Amino acid sequence: MQGFSNPALQSVEACGCDVTAPILVGTCNWADHTDFYPPELERGTRQRDKLSFYARYFPLVEIDTTFYGIPKPSVVSGWVQRTPDDFRFNIKAYRSLTGHEREQGHARRPTSDEERDFLAALEPLRDSGKLVAVHYQFPPWFTNKPSARDWLVTTRERHPDDTVAIEFRHRSWFTADAWPQTEDLLRELDAVYVGVDAPQLGSGTAPPVLAITSPRLCIARFHGRNYQTWYKQGPTSGDRFDYLYRPDELGEWVPAIRAASEADVPVHVLLNNNRSNYAVVNAFDMAALLAAPLPRPPEPVLATLAARDGREPDWVAGSEPPPEPARADRPEAAEDDDQLRLSL
Repeated sequence: MQGFSNPALQSVEACGCDVTAPILVGTCNWADHTDFYPPELERGTRQRDKLSFYARYFPLVEIDTTFYGIPKPSVVSGWVQRTPDDFRFNIKAYRSLTGHEREQGHARRPTSDEERDFLAALEPLRDSGKLVAVHYQFPPWFTNKPSARDWLVTTRERHPDDTVAIEFRHRSWFTADAWPQTEDLLRELDAVYVGVDAPQLGSGTAPPVLAITSPRLCIARFHGRNYQTWYKQGPTSGDRFDYLYRPDELGEWVPAIRAASEADVPVHVLLNNNRSNYAVVNAFDMAALLAAPLPRPPEPVLATLAARDGREPDWVAGSEPPPEPARADRPEAAEDDDQLRLSL
């Protein structure tokens, strides 16, 4: 990856740590992966069981539907009930909280009702101990200027007891002069920097950097490298994130991810290339590269791996997934929460 920067390695060298923290691998969204779920889960009310099936294979998911609309706490409680006790969620902030809503060419500030409702939606995840981070993905027009830095301060103050993760989409935060100040600001706020892998297409994309700005967490997020579709608008963002990584491309991040773990900072690795089953396939790739144990992938995923690599996959990590819970043991959601949309 051209120009990859790895401040995480410098952090390890500075602290001399020999302790490793957990590395969790998952995807951004769980609902729209094709060629992953059994056919019966693609129909009717059984779609509600997708999250339970997903959680048999992965320990972590990022909830992206909350960017588009704020769910009722009863819906979020359903997510909690359909996952094991050790399952973890990151949740994406509602779009007005990140300046994606615009009025007369300027970012619209969130209303007090939006702030209240979003924080209320977090409560079931907080109460269950399953919430790890609240993910704030800022838009490409969120440039490095005093008002934006003030917005970041307000963001942190909104979540005094939560782990807040920040993803930038503009190069002004990463210039030679600005990047040290960006790191310092995030450290002062005890905010998690989100490193991204994405097409490098000018000022509206972030460079591939992984840095430790909080001892709470380190996040690496993978959007694919499809230059032709990055700015494409379509019915689903799967059209935009149409990219299946090769293992060697993912491997470029492995030293930095391991370095963060060796600095005793937990790491979340999240795949957002949500076309077909690409995110799931690459999540299993990353787990293998990082020796993060996952169960054996289901057969459709193994078939995609074989087609990409030209050989049968030599999957040795992990074991068989836990058995599916009996229907009578599965809690039902208070509302239909299946029509999840993908992230920008």
